[in-house]
Amino acid sequence: MPPRAGTTQPWWSLGQLFFTISRRFSARLNFSFLSEAKVLNHLDDECEDFLPWLERKAGVHVSSKLYIGKSSYGRSLFASKDILTGDCILRVPYSVQIASDNLLPKVSALLDDQVGSVTKVAIVLLVEQKLGWESEWAHYLSCLPQLEEMNSTIFWSRIKSRAWGSTKGVSLIPFADFLNHDGVSEVIVLNDEDKLVSEVIADRNYAAHEEVLIRYGKFSNATLLLDFGFTLPYNIHDQVKIQIDIPHRDFLREMKLEILQKHYLPTIEDDNGFKSSWDSFIIKEVKSAEGKGKGLPQSLRAFARVLCCTSHQDLSDLVIEAAQNDGRLARRPFKSRSREIQAHEIMLSHLTQLIEEYDTSVKSLGHADSPTTCKRFALRRQMALDLLTGELRILKSASAWLKNYCASLLQHADMNDAASYDGSVQE
Repeated sequence: MPPRAGTTQPWWSLGQLFFTISRRFSARLNFSFLSEAKVLNHLDDECEDFLPWLERKAGVHVSSKLYIGKSSYGRSLFASKDILTGDCILRVPYSVQIASDNLLPKVSALLDDQVGSVTKVAIVLLVEQKLGWESEWAHYLSCLPQLEEMNSTIFWSRIKSRAWGSTKGVSLIPFADFLNHDGVSEVIVLNDEDKLVSEVIADRNYAAHEEVLIRYGKFSNATLLLDFGFTLPYNIHDQVKIQIDIPHRDFLREMKLEILQKHYLPTIEDDNGFKSSWDSFIIKEVKSAEGKGKGLPQSLRAFARVLCCTSHQDLSDLVIEAAQNDGRLARRPFKSRSREIQAHEIMLSHLTQLIEEYDTSVKSLGHADSPTTCKRFALRRQMALDLLTGELRILKSASAWLKNYCASLLQHADMNDAASYDGSVQE
C-alpha cells in the first residue's frame, strides 16, 4: 500500500503513567503474539453492543465489515463479510477518540506545560474509570481486559504504553484498538486530518469470519516484548545489538578510539529511542551466505579492521585512505588478504561466543509445554524462547556469511578479487 499524507505510526514512550492505564492498552497487549490465530466463529458476547454504542456516539457508521469476536488467543476483530484489497474497513471520527483534550477544564487548569499528552490521557482514563457506569466511556472501559488477564513479563513502575499520534497528540481509538498485530502486514492506522477521522484500509482479501490484522510497526521481538508484552514465533524484523570493545591491553587503544570517534562513529538509536554507545552495532538477518552480507553493518566491519591494526602506521594508512575517498574509515577491504581475514575472524570469534551463550540459555529454558509448568509461566517462557531463538537465528546467519567470506578470500590469490565479495550493507 503506497504511503499517504496523514499516515499514523504507533506512538509509545516511557511516560509517567499510572499502573491502571495498562488496562486501557491491553487490548493490543493481550494474546496478540500469534498472527495466524485459529478462528472461533462466534461473537464476543461481552462486547456485542460495543460497535452500536460507538456508532451512536459518533453519529456515523464506524464499520460495516468487522465485528468483535474471540480467537484462541483473545479478543480480536473479524471480517463480518468478504473484504477486498483496498476496502476501508473502519473509520473512527476524532470526536470519539480519547485524547488530552478530553480533560475536564478544571483539571487541565491545574497542569502546566511540563505535563505531556500521555500523562493527560492517563488522567482522563482515571477520571472516567472513577465515574463507573456514569462515564460516557463506560462501554469502552468495560470491554477492555482486566489487569489479571495481561501477560506482560515485566513489572513496570512506569508503564510503557501504546497509543496513536495525530494532530490531537496522543489518542486512544476505540474499536481500532481491538486489532491484533501481524509483522508482515502492510496495514497501519491512517489519519485524515481534513475529515478528522482515523481509518484502516485492507491490504489483502479477507474471507468472512477471518481475523483482520494490522502492523503495529516493523519491530523486533525485543521491542514487542518490552513495549507490548508479546512476541512472535518467527519475526522477520528481529535484530541483535552487539557490543565489541577495544581491549584495554591494546597499546594503540587511545589512538584507535580517537580515530574512530573522529571519522565515522554515528549515534545508534533503537526502536525504543534508546541511544547506544560507540561500540554497539545492530545486526539483521543475512539472507545468503554467498551474497553481499546485507545485515552486517559496514561500520562493524570497519571497526574490526581498525581493531586488527598493530602499528601507528597501519592506523595512519587507514586515515589517509579515508581522506582520499568518501571520508569514512576502513570501509574498503585491506589489500593484505591475511589482514582482511584476521579482521573478519575477530567478528566471527565474537559471534561464536554469543551463539554459545544463546544456545546455553535456550537449553536452560527447556520446553515451554512441560506438564509441570503453570499456564502463565509457560507463556512467559515461550516468549523468552521466541526472543532468544530469533536472535540466535540472526547471529548464526551472520556467522555463516563471515565464514564464507573468509573462505572465499583464501581461495583467491589476487586480493583485488576480494572486492567482489565486499558487502554493500545498510547502516
